[in-house]
Amino acid sequence: MSKETNQSWGGRFNEPVDAFVARFTASVDFDKRLYKHDIMGSIAHAKMLAEVGVLTNIERDAIIEGLNQIQQEIEAGAFEWRVDLEDVHMNIEAKLTERIGVTGKKLHTGRSRNDQVATDIRLWLRDEITRIQSEVIRLQQGILDLAEREADTIMPGFTHLQTAQPVTFGHHLLAWFEMLSRDYERLVDCRKRVNRMPLGSAALAGTTYPIDRLVTCKLLDFEAVSGNSLDGVSDRDFAIEFCNVASLIMMHLSRFSEELVLWTSAQFRFIDLPDRFCTGSSIMPQKKNPDVPELIRGKTGRVYGDLMGLLTLMKGQPLAYNKDNQEDKEPLFDAVDTVADSLRAFADMVPAIQARRENMREAALRGFSTATDLADYLVRKGLPFRDCHEIVGHAVRYGVENNKDLAEMSLAELRQFSDKIDNDVFAVLTLEGSVNARNHLGGTAPTQVKQAIKRNKELLAKA
Repeated sequence: MSKETNQSWGGRFNEPVDAFVARFTASVDFDKRLYKHDIMGSIAHAKMLAEVGVLTNIERDAIIEGLNQIQQEIEAGAFEWRVDLEDVHMNIEAKLTERIGVTGKKLHTGRSRNDQVATDIRLWLRDEITRIQSEVIRLQQGILDLAEREADTIMPGFTHLQTAQPVTFGHHLLAWFEMLSRDYERLVDCRKRVNRMPLGSAALAGTTYPIDRLVTCKLLDFEAVSGNSLDGVSDRDFAIEFCNVASLIMMHLSRFSEELVLWTSAQFRFIDLPDRFCTGSSIMPQKKNPDVPELIRGKTGRVYGDLMGLLTLMKGQPLAYNKDNQEDKEPLFDAVDTVADSLRAFADMVPAIQARRENMREAALRGFSTATDLADYLVRKGLPFRDCHEIVGHAVRYGVENNKDLAEMSLAELRQFSDKIDNDVFAVLTLEGSVNARNHLGGTAPTQVKQAIKRNKELLAKA
């Protein structure tokens, strides 16, 4: 390391870097979270170098022991991070050299910070995806438990936020489950492309040393080695892909949040959220605000921003590595932190939701939610569906004018619109009759809801 420039690369420079430029270009303040994975990669690299004869076994062991001591020091909070050493990699390497002497300088043989950082990020993101997957499963388990409790609870289903047809609360919750299932599948697929090793690409063109990348790949539990050194150091598709998956997860959580916000309002009163997930007002004593869902709804936008930031970062870069890529970490870190915290909040909150069943049922009785059931009833009596649609439309208009739901009308009133209507119509017009009639795979009938819960619990048990 040059004493004049205090930089690992300072040999060809005649003066030190400007103090402001040093701070401006440093990344250690945010990339130090990669320390564990940087050390993991360095240990694997040292083992491989010893296996191919570039390091002796004594040198390998000294490096590994030194790196393990550094990790302990970092985790104990005793490590001094230096901005003048730019990043996590050079801070650790400098401390290693200070600790074990010249052997520490040999660790970087056959690699560059370009392939080193690309490896570190992939190792870190791989672990974070696993953590996020566990939170998705925990949330799904909470949804299934709540859906099981509310499999028979009738509520209005909505389109255009207008009353459409009766469903059960359990059935509605299973729609959330399905969205998360797709999110989980995307995480699994994304992780496959994250789990490819760029180490060995060096700066951009590989290395002249007799490295064995397959050894390092196995030690680090990567699924495959990157096939091109130029692409290996400059590819950030995996980070963009993760942020895309994270954006979809946040979009789903935002939709869930919007419903929780509506359902807790005095206008709906469908559910209660525990006090520990809400806050009050500094001026209005009666307020109980659903701050957790509201905040998650708001945080969705920042994850979208992380995705757009990474796409914009990469769109104009020529091959191979460019300093621009230092800007990949903060949006990626932010997306990971935000989606993980949001999932954790939901996984904690959902099992504690209390349904206000009577309010849900009362809402389902408003808005002519069984109108489609009456049309289907007339179809079964032999009339074309379009004629049935018109007949029921006239009946609904009558109900609006007289403030009567279809189920509240007498047989004589209903027969004004079609002489095909008979006493058996009232079984069709009940909320239970409507919900139970949809007794097919994916339907609203409580028997179908319970079967879906059972199937999904079995799937989660295998995940």
